[in-house]
Amino acid sequence: MRSPLARPELSVRAGSELQLSSAALADLMKNVLARGLPFRFRVRGWSMTPFIRDRDVVTIVPLESKPPRIGDIVAFAGPGIGPLVVHRVVGRSGTRLLIQGDNQAEAPDGLLPESSVLGRVSRVERDGRQVRLGLGGERGLLALLSRKGLLSPLVDWARVLVSRLRRGKTE
Repeated sequence: MRSPLARPELSVRAGSELQLSSAALADLMKNVLARGLPFRFRVRGWSMTPFIRDRDVVTIVPLESKPPRIGDIVAFAGPGIGPLVVHRVVGRSGTRLLIQGDNQAEAPDGLLPESSVLGRVSRVERDGRQVRLGLGGERGLLALLSRKGLLSPLVDWARVLVSRLRRGKTE
């Protein structure tokens, strides 16, 4: 007979997604990363558009004693921050990191202690394909543009230009 305090095993059928609150997702991620394992999940929100979009799947890896660098995209949580956020490191002051979403031209999230960082984004998948832009050597430039509030306008301008080129209308 099952004990009244026993909890059933958590299971998800193949092809299904487990729905968790942001706080539960952060706790699960902390535990998986603490074991040195990568953690994959589907992001919600538009604050990192165009490099990470709503419903993309990201892989977070442990920091492995390598502090986050300017341009890295990190997952973090903590008091006053909220349960779980994925944004780019755009600056540093000692052991505190200046964090900002790529799609946020206004002020950065603020300085947060390195200890609030759970891990760094190593992979982004969209519609089953890997998205490489935003995680490579260009990440430092993206961090600078984001911090100056220029990334979103530049991306918007590029979208308009590409759209015009596709239609054969250049100005």
